[in-house]
Amino acid sequence: MKGKGYRGAPVAVSDLATRILDPVMKKRAGMSVSLVQSWEELVGTRLAASTRPEKIAWPRRRHEDDPFEPATLIVACEGAAALHLQHETGEIISRINSFFGFSAIGRIRIVQKPVGSGTVPRRPVPRALSKDEIGLVENRVSSVSDPGLREALERLGRNVIAARR
Repeated sequence: MKGKGYRGAPVAVSDLATRILDPVMKKRAGMSVSLVQSWEELVGTRLAASTRPEKIAWPRRRHEDDPFEPATLIVACEGAAALHLQHETGEIISRINSFFGFSAIGRIRIVQKPVGSGTVPRRPVPRALSKDEIGLVENRVSSVSDPGLREALERLGRNVIAARR
């Protein structure tokens, strides 16, 4: 069944959701889905679990000739994480501005409220490797002379193989 705009190539659901949500978020919250999706990389895992970007409040310009002023990022934050967020505000602002590619954010306003379900997603436990798989990894990294690097590469190799089903 060919509908309007169908070109035959499959499209990821996340791409479709982003195309639908981006205009809504830009209109209602002044920001894009990409900022929300990249929040953990911008603020770190510890803060991402208890914070989330709510809105970007752009200052009003009375005339077109008025100079550009950076916006305020409103961040929802739970309890004690507000202190950590406040302490790292300067670094977070510079990361967000690097993400946007210009000085979009000038300050962060913290609003304390519940953010998530309170459960931190756990990593799946890797499966146990067979003796052959362990031997394969050890054989591949045996030529590395630095023992620390060799050990790190062995861990990486074991994790990569364990992730495969």
